[in-house]
Parts: sequence; C-alpha cells; structure tokens
Amino acid sequence: MEVGFIGAGNVTRTIGHHLINAGHTIVVSNSRGPETLGEFVAELGPGARAGTKQQSAECDMVILATHWVNVPEALSGIDWQGRILVDATNAHMDSKPDLSLAGVNRSRAALKERTSSEIVAEMAIGARLVKSISNMPMSWIQDFSPNKPRTVLFTSGDETEAKQRVIELINSTGLVAIDLGSLRMGGAMHEIGAPLSGIEFHFVQRLHRR
Repeated sequence: MEVGFIGAGNVTRTIGHHLINAGHTIVVSNSRGPETLGEFVAELGPGARAGTKQQSAECDMVILATHWVNVPEALSGIDWQGRILVDATNAHMDSKPDLSLAGVNRSRAALKERTSSEIVAEMAIGARLVKSISNMPMSWIQDFSPNKPRTVLFTSGDETEAKQRVIELINSTGLVAIDLGSLRMGGAMHEIGAPLSGIEFHFVQRLHRR
C-alpha cells in the first residue's frame, strides 16, 4: 500500500519506518514543499519519497501528522471526498504543547464537548476519517526490529470499512490496532488527556493448556 503523510515530524518518521519495514511505500509532504524533504526521506530509505500535499492526498490512505495549530492549513485545498484520512493529531492549543495537567485540561475545554477528531472531520469534508496513532509518544515505539513489542495503537471511526483498512495497515507492521468504536465514543477514550492516552499497552497472546 502507498501511504501519504501530511506533516514531516516524529509521527511520520516513526510510523513511516514501521510501514516501510512492512513493505509499504510512503509519500511525505510538508508546508514548505518537497524540495525541503531530501534529508528526511533519505533517512527513511528507498521506500519513501517526497511529494506535494496533493500527491500525499492521492495515496491509498493519508495520515494527518501535523501540529494541531496547523491542521486547518494542512487540510485546505484538498478534495477529501471518499479518501481515508487517519487523524494522528493531538489537540494542543499552543504551538509549543503544554503537557501539564492544566495545559491538557485547557485544550480539552477549548474543544467544547467535541472530540478533536470530530473537529478534524468537519474540516476535511467527505473524508472517511479514522482516529489512530496518537495515543502515545512516538519515542515508545521506535523499536523497528522484527521482535519488537506488539504495542497497542487505539483506533476509532464511524465507517467500518475505512476503520478496518487502517487496522489492517497497523497490524501489518507488527503493532496492534484495537478498535474502540465511533469517533465520538472511542475518540473520547484515547485523545490527549483521556483515560487511554499516554498509557503503553502490549498485546500478548496467551496459550491455554487443556
């Protein structure tokens, strides 16, 4: 599968590595243009290439991996109708995220009883939006070896088929996607400051003896 990234930071670098190791290819874009991404894609390897925002949006699936304050600009100018868009953002209200309890509470209050992904869905009209890849720091999943922990990435969305494709993509990397339901109910469980945010879970398959 070819996966487009809008944003070129830690999420793209980390998830991009996992995807490329699993045999996928990625297209990376940012606000400054593909000519600024040579070093970034070289680090990721031959499975990555730089592109425009439009080229990233034309991939089989698109991962939104920008800072929250840049989301409106990142989503603008694209016809999102029918495209699978993975919201990997967290709703920090400042350009420099305040991860203190007060900062998180301020950010959640500013959402006015909506989940951050519902707001993203309103901006990406027509997108088949899925919330995922945002419930933990990327530094926790930077083991790219074949025997890495099967770390859990929570997933939520309102369209079953789109959500299933995202789950299959994540699972193909050796990480484990767990479905938490709709954007409203599930998103409220794993967005920043929620009960399942910032907690590291590993999937372990238990063998039962008779």
